[in-house]
Amino acid sequence: MDGGLILLVFLAFLFAWGLNRVRRAFRLGPVGYVGVMVVFVIAMLLVWGQTKL
Repeated sequence: MDGGLILLVFLAFLFAWGLNRVRRAFRLGPVGYVGVMVVFVIAMLLVWGQTKL
């Protein structure tokens, strides 16, 4: 497995943990939570894709 991909997975778990705390603070609903996670996943895949070029 690629080291950069492992780092991205770790960052995704860290981001999800932090987002869960922020979601409780701002009282985001499930739709807002899913929206933020989708944007994060797309952004991380784009960053990872740039490193492969």
